[in-house]
Amino acid sequence: MGRQSKLRQYDFYTYEDGNTVRRLEAAPDYHEERRVRREERRQAEQKRRRRRAARRNRERALKMSAGYVAFLSVCVMVVAFTAVAYVNLQSDLIIRQKRMETLEQEISDLKTDNDSAYKRISTSVNLKEIKKQAKKLGMKYPSEKQIIYYSIENSDYMIQYSN
Repeated sequence: MGRQSKLRQYDFYTYEDGNTVRRLEAAPDYHEERRVRREERRQAEQKRRRRRAARRNRERALKMSAGYVAFLSVCVMVVAFTAVAYVNLQSDLIIRQKRMETLEQEISDLKTDNDSAYKRISTSVNLKEIKKQAKKLGMKYPSEKQIIYYSIENSDYMIQYSN
């Protein structure tokens, strides 16, 4: 090659800008850009996969098989039956408690009435007058042969048979 062709080749590949040498600029790092783009693509793909999985899960959650619906229905009926039974038992208990309270009140009232009647009778009876009337009618105190003594052995009642 001649000098002329080398000059032409030099002119073709170079560019002069003034009379000073330019500083070298660092060549762009295409590998780093590719790595960043690859990472962004990977993250975008992961995001898409997660969205698809979430959509599938939502669709799966919305679909209920007949067996699952039957199971849930049975569970709801069992819970409802148990709740109704519990409420019934509670109401029965409350009714019985109120009935017991009224019966206890009646017993208390009857005891009070009985005590007051006993006091009224015991204060109105004159034992001396009764003895006097009994003697007039011919009544006497019982003799020793007419009195029968019973022994009670740790029981709070006794059965008497007549002859």
